[in-house]
Amino acid sequence: MTEQSSDVLIIGAGLSGLSAAHELSEHGLSVTLVDKGRSVGGRLATRRIGDGLADHGAQFFTARSEDFQLEVDKWVAEKIVYIWSNGFSDGIRTKEQFDNHPRYATNGGMNALAKYLAQQLSDKTNICTDVKIVSISAKDDGWQAQDDKGNLYTAKALLLTPPVPQSLTLLGDLRDKLNPHDKKALERIKYAPCITGLFRVEGDVNLPEPGALQRPQAVLSWIADNQRKGISPQAHIITVHAAGNISQNLWDQPEAAALDFVRQQFEEFLAEDATIVKAELKRWRYSQPTILHPERYLMAQGLPPLAFAGDAFSEARVEGAFLSGLAVGEALAIRLTSKV
Repeated sequence: MTEQSSDVLIIGAGLSGLSAAHELSEHGLSVTLVDKGRSVGGRLATRRIGDGLADHGAQFFTARSEDFQLEVDKWVAEKIVYIWSNGFSDGIRTKEQFDNHPRYATNGGMNALAKYLAQQLSDKTNICTDVKIVSISAKDDGWQAQDDKGNLYTAKALLLTPPVPQSLTLLGDLRDKLNPHDKKALERIKYAPCITGLFRVEGDVNLPEPGALQRPQAVLSWIADNQRKGISPQAHIITVHAAGNISQNLWDQPEAAALDFVRQQFEEFLAEDATIVKAELKRWRYSQPTILHPERYLMAQGLPPLAFAGDAFSEARVEGAFLSGLAVGEALAIRLTSKV
C-alpha cells in the first residue's frame, strides 16, 4: 500500500481533468490525476483494429470561443490537430449549407490529443492510470481516496470530472452530505448513451465528402470513414454511432444482438462489392449530456474544497469540457492559494 499527497486530487483524466490539471499547475499547485482507464483521454478514445485506427468516442471538435480557439491554434501549429472539414452532410445538405466552423481532427486519432496534453503537464502533476477509486472520505484538512489495491490519495481539494452519476456514486454516503441545492443540481444532469459499431471494410463505402455523414434524427446518427478522415491510412475502418434513443433501446441487448442491428443498418452504405471483415461494439453509457448544469462547474458548499466539472457543465462539446476544466482549475487555485 502506498500513499500519495498533493494539493488537488483529480478523478478522471479526460479533457476536463487534463485542462484543470494544467491550470492548477500553472498556479504552482501539486496535482494527482487518476483514471480507471489504461490511458488518459476518457471519450477522446481511439482504438487500433489490426493495422487501422478508429475514433470511437468524440469524433471531432469545433472552436466557437476566442479562448479555446487560441488553444486550438497552438495545437494546429504543433501539428497535433488539423481541419478535417467545415461541416458534414446529412444526406441532403450541400456544402453551401455548412456553418463554416472548422471541424478539427487529431493526427493519430483523438486520443493522441489527450496524450499530448498529458505530456505538457508540469512535473508537479502525477498521472496514475488503471486506478479504480473505491472510497472517498472527507477529512478536517481535505480529502482521502482509496483505490481497489488499498493505495491512498490525500489532498486539500477534490475535483470529480467523470460523468456526474459516476461521480455521485464515488462519493458514497457523502452524497447525502452535499448541500441540498447542490445535490439537486447534480442529480438533475442527464445523459444519453451511445452504441458504437466499428467495422473494418474491404471495398468502398458510399459516404459524401469528407467521408462522414451526420444525421441527428436518423437511426445511425453518425457514420465516418477513418481512412478518409486521415487517421487510418493502412485500413478502411468505419465508425458508426447509433442515435441516443436507439442506443437506449439497445443498451440491455446482448453484445452480438446490438452489433448485428447496427451492422444491418450500416450495410446499406456499402458499395456493391464491399464486405465487412471485422466488427466490434463499444458502449458509452454517458455519451451525450442532454440536461446540463448552467455553469462551467459546481463548487460544493459546506465541505472541504470539492468541485464537479466536465462536458455536462454549460456546454456539451469537446470545447465545453476543456473550458470547464480551465474554469474549475482557476477557481480551485484561487480558493487554495488565498488561504496561504
